[in-house]
Amino acid sequence: MAKDTTGKGGAAATEAQGNGQAPTLNILAQYIKDLSFENPGAPKSLGPREKAPDININVNVNANPLSETEFDVVLTMNAEAKSGEAVLFNVELTYGGVFRVANFPQEHMLPLLFIECPRMLFPFARQIVADATRNGGFPPLLVDPIDFAQMFQQRMAEENAKAQVANKAN
Repeated sequence: MAKDTTGKGGAAATEAQGNGQAPTLNILAQYIKDLSFENPGAPKSLGPREKAPDININVNVNANPLSETEFDVVLTMNAEAKSGEAVLFNVELTYGGVFRVANFPQEHMLPLLFIECPRMLFPFARQIVADATRNGGFPPLLVDPIDFAQMFQQRMAEENAKAQVANKAN
């Protein structure tokens, strides 16, 4: 057991966070909003191939407030596999989660919603994509881990650049 050497006790340490309440992040619900798997060349597309298909994967994150403390965070994943010009499969998944976020400083809200929340949703979305491709007759598509912090930083840089262009135009 850890010993309190500050002399302030646990309650005083919690109050140092700001309003006396510890920050909390809870997942209230997770859901598939949309799932589509297309195998346009079946059954011919299921045969052996000389080389691995080219796979293009796109990921996007959006967040919408439901109330003052609840947010709907949506992770969208699109994966298309091609062999030459022929599409072998196309899978699209929109996977969401309802999160309760309480007692975080306002400046931490965007990183929390666009980095931490999708990081929690990702393993479930990855499994759904893998199952869909496997059930479609292909090897399971195991999407590599995603650096949501880098995605967020890139998105913020793009939005800042757009704002600067808009300000120069005015």
